[in-house]
Amino acid sequence: MDEFLKIMDRLLAEDGCPWDRVQTHESLKRYLIEESYEVIDAIDKKSAEGLCEELGDVLLQVVFHSKLAEKEGLFSFDDVVKGVSHKMVHRHPHVFGKAQADTPDEVLTSWEEIKKEEKHYKSNKEVLENIPRALPALMRAEKIGGKAEKFGAEKLNKTESINKIRELLDKIEMSENDKTDDISCDIGDILFEVAKLSRLFKINPEFVLTNSSEKYITSFRLV
Repeated sequence: MDEFLKIMDRLLAEDGCPWDRVQTHESLKRYLIEESYEVIDAIDKKSAEGLCEELGDVLLQVVFHSKLAEKEGLFSFDDVVKGVSHKMVHRHPHVFGKAQADTPDEVLTSWEEIKKEEKHYKSNKEVLENIPRALPALMRAEKIGGKAEKFGAEKLNKTESINKIRELLDKIEMSENDKTDDISCDIGDILFEVAKLSRLFKINPEFVLTNSSEKYITSFRLV
């Protein structure tokens, strides 16, 4: 790790790499997203070699951002490591403390409560509002619905979700005007309900949509 940090220092030095030296946190955002998805792709392909390489690329992004922040006098890579180490200990009181959590669900419940305290959220509404808007829309919808369910704001019901989707589809079919705003709102509600239905079956809607897209490409190739 020390050697890697020195390599980044050299790249960002005055006589270092012209491309690296002009990068900012904003300009690097796309690369962190791309590298994260390449990690997922390597996992899906069950490629240990690919996963090892892609995890290195994600680590590069973490170090890159840390070094830029260090140059700005904000924080260092050491601060990042110390921060996440403290977080892991603090959020696992059943391992490092005297708390009790015997099942994965109990661990998740404890994790959410501790996170809520750390972030100083005063209400469940604040928890929902702080789910990142940068998340893929289906993933964010699934996450919002999941937390709302934990807060007791809604209960999953297969029949109700399916009926809701049918009502919205019928509304679109029967609509006599083709106003884009109205239809886009209905389609958005359908997708949100689909995310809710996916949660009922413990299915990740983002991943299954990716699989369906791949199936479409395969069938298109055959045609």
